Amino acid sequence: MDPVLCLVTDRRRYGALWEQALVERVAAAAREGVHLVQVRERDLEGNALTRLVSACVTGVRGTRTRILVNDRLDVALAARAHGVHLRGDSFHASRVRAWAPVPFLVGRSVHSAEEAGAATREGGLDYLIFGTVFDTPSKRGRPVAGLDALAAVAGMTPLPVLAIGGITRARIGDVMAAGASGVAAISMFDTSGGVP
Repeated sequence: MDPVLCLVTDRRRYGALWEQALVERVAAAAREGVHLVQVRERDLEGNALTRLVSACVTGVRGTRTRILVNDRLDVALAARAHGVHLRGDSFHASRVRAWAPVPFLVGRSVHSAEEAGAATREGGLDYLIFGTVFDTPSKRGRPVAGLDALAAVAGMTPLPVLAIGGITRARIGDVMAAGASGVAAISMFDTSGGVP
């Protein structure tokens, strides 16, 4: 089974002209075969975030790539995104389902097998993202869960689980062997080497 690939955005990596550069990277990743793009720009004001997400949706048109907005259902709906990714402490997925069109992807971040079980029982979710699996510069100081914890999470739920945190091309096989359905990453997609 090929891994599900999820690019997570971080506009700080693109300098002063970040908006155009980020949208171009998202469009290129879509052409290279990325399945999901999580627009995770938490500190952007609503109008700027909506404009960015709309541009990303346009950039992936004609590909299989789906654009998800981090925790902002209002922006996802306004920008006609394909889904929303909820933080672990966010509102229930059932609230999203009450407002969202069909089809609409809903995912949630989890950090333990217990959280994965609770999220699964909550219902309304299409996938989970679990981490931090390996040490990563974007989450310095956060405890590393490791592959055993990833395996416990994957064994706790029938939902697809994507591993995040320190993901590299070389580690994809290890996370898949631990039961993950794919990976979510920032840095792995920054290189010009294309999609794994």
